[in-house]
Amino acid sequence: MALVVVLGLAGMAKAETAIVAGGCFWCVESDFEGVDGVGEVVSGYTGGDLQNPTYKNHDGHLEAVKITFDPAVISYGEVMAKFLRSVDVLDAGGQFCDRGDAYRTAIFVQDADQRRAAKAAVAEAEAVLGAKIVTPVRNAGTFWIAEEYHQDYYKSSEIVLTRAGPKSKANAYKFYRKACGRDARLKELWGAQAFSH
Repeated sequence: MALVVVLGLAGMAKAETAIVAGGCFWCVESDFEGVDGVGEVVSGYTGGDLQNPTYKNHDGHLEAVKITFDPAVISYGEVMAKFLRSVDVLDAGGQFCDRGDAYRTAIFVQDADQRRAAKAAVAEAEAVLGAKIVTPVRNAGTFWIAEEYHQDYYKSSEIVLTRAGPKSKANAYKFYRKACGRDARLKELWGAQAFSH
């Protein structure tokens, strides 16, 4: 497994990372930051060839997150199982109201152990749903960290202008997530196994 030394992340001496794309990176970050054993979730871009992508130009990249976690508390396979249940694994055209290639789902593996665990999680999820999952398992490439204003968007008190008027980023995020029907679709697809925070 890919191991990195992480100091100051919830007392973890050693941590692993998982890289996943699940549509809007704010949503995936929000879902995973509250998980026991997860120390940090960072929004970014990966999967494409463009150097130094930005939110305005990340052509070829997917919105993604890098999840740093303590494998003594939660395994990579458990992270993958939660991830698959936090997205619409049957939608190849994007996620919820976010359409297009940048919002497709994917698991980006960093080594053979992660590949085996990810493929096992996909197979198990397919058995649960009785349907073919469109979320691919891909080799990880460079993970480009997104602009600072995207990090922790879902809990920021900074005021932004939305279609519904001025709101804190936290309230704008809640409005967006509900309007997109993310949690309603997850419940429809996964039932009691749906995962979100």
